[in-house]
Amino acid sequence: MRTLVSLFLSCLAVSAFASEAKPAPAELVTELTAFCQEVAEEDGTNGKPLNVFLLECVNEELESEGFEPVDALR
Repeated sequence: MRTLVSLFLSCLAVSAFASEAKPAPAELVTELTAFCQEVAEEDGTNGKPLNVFLLECVNEELESEGFEPVDALR
C-alpha cells in the first residue's frame, strides 16, 4: 500500500512540474500583440476597450502555447 501511495505522489509531483507554464520571451509577446492588433482592426473588439482586448487576446495565445500570461502590455 505504501508503494502505491508513493507512486501516486511521485506521479502527481511530476505532472504538476510538467504543467508549470514558463515566462514568454518578450519577442513573442511583441509578435502576439501585433497579431491581436490586426484581429482587432479586422474583426473588432466586441465592445471592449482596445487595451483590454489586446491583453486578453495575447494571454489566450500565450496560454495556448504553454506560457504564463502577462500582467500588462508595453
